[in-house]
Amino acid sequence: MGELIHNSHVIKELDDLGIITVDELPENETGICIVRSHGMAPQKIKDIENKGFQVVDLTCPDVKRVQQKAIELAKEDYLVLILGKAEHPEVVAIKANADMFSENVFVISNINELEGLNDKIKSFKKVGVVIQTTQKFELLQSVVNYLLPLASELKVFNTICKSTTMRQMEAKELAKNSDLMIVVGSKKSANTSHLTEILKDITNTIHIETTQDLIQYKDIIQNSINIGVTAGASTPDNIIKEVVNQINKF
Repeated sequence: MGELIHNSHVIKELDDLGIITVDELPENETGICIVRSHGMAPQKIKDIENKGFQVVDLTCPDVKRVQQKAIELAKEDYLVLILGKAEHPEVVAIKANADMFSENVFVISNINELEGLNDKIKSFKKVGVVIQTTQKFELLQSVVNYLLPLASELKVFNTICKSTTMRQMEAKELAKNSDLMIVVGSKKSANTSHLTEILKDITNTIHIETTQDLIQYKDIIQNSINIGVTAGASTPDNIIKEVVNQINKF
């Protein structure tokens, strides 16, 4: 149900194996339905089971943790703030879980959106924060700093997954010694896109999905002395190796 991970190559490989990606379940059929790594609304999982499908839950454990923390805050009557992109499937699932226990759950993607909740934040005694697993740490920092003068009680869970944090830190260090950074991964992937955003502040950075995308950057690559390569969590190793080989050919 939905892309298992945000990488078109992996989805194609799954499709070739007979594991089909769908947005809606087919009528008058049964079988196995996989809950994607980003998680799913509890009601939607029940609906799938009620249709007669066997559910296999492949929600990432880190995502499960965010869902549980959001539920915990909602049950304890906190104003719940989920930091991330409202339309991202992970965030949709986190909010759906928290919504079961509270009407005061909001998704915030930047400080400007937070400003619109000033009155509500001040009226609540308790404010709780969780963050999408693949978001930037800088967003969490800026939101916490903004909330400190407003909230009487602030409870914050840093739910960015360790893999994302480590990848961002290592990529930053690599970028400091590179005059070109190449980020490999799907344009749909949140953690890959955030890597690109972070690195652009440090050095010249391009975001590609496949080796074919390198052709348009051939001149930039040939004129670069030190090139760093990093990739999103869902980028297969063989794609990364192909990109490195193509760079060497240039």
